[in-house]
Amino acid sequence: MSVIIEANYCKKIGLPGYSSHQYMLTLRTELSDLSQVGPESQRLHALLQASVDRELQQPGWLPPSNGNGQHPTNGNGNGHGNGHSERWSCSAKQQALILRIVDEHRLDKNDIEQLAQARFGKGVKQLNTLEASGLIEELFEKHPRQRNGDRPQPQRSHYAIR
Repeated sequence: MSVIIEANYCKKIGLPGYSSHQYMLTLRTELSDLSQVGPESQRLHALLQASVDRELQQPGWLPPSNGNGQHPTNGNGNGHGNGHSERWSCSAKQQALILRIVDEHRLDKNDIEQLAQARFGKGVKQLNTLEASGLIEELFEKHPRQRNGDRPQPQRSHYAIR
């Protein structure tokens, strides 16, 4: 009796200007001995991971810097003005709020991208609505809104976008 196993490995990394690169590999192999599934799975995973990581070290083209380390954007933070930009997975209101917080507090978009990667394992644009709410909550905790001078606004504990 033969068994076919298929292993897939994919990784997406965030780059400056809310750009990202993704690489995916899939391998399929046939085994005649079921006892080899575990060891073969480990071998395939290691091979795929090393291959994907090696390929992602070459980011290719990046949007040009405007001289101060920032990458130009078209208003949605991705640097592509052709109308064919990568869509955000969260709601439009969440997208607007994240961008407003970044803009109002003059936050580095790369730092926010790294925060999303560290917390959710994906870039800001790939966050679903629940994850985006978590990111927004964390941004509000770290950067409370200011009112009436320097008095901070009360913390939002269960902030939800509708």
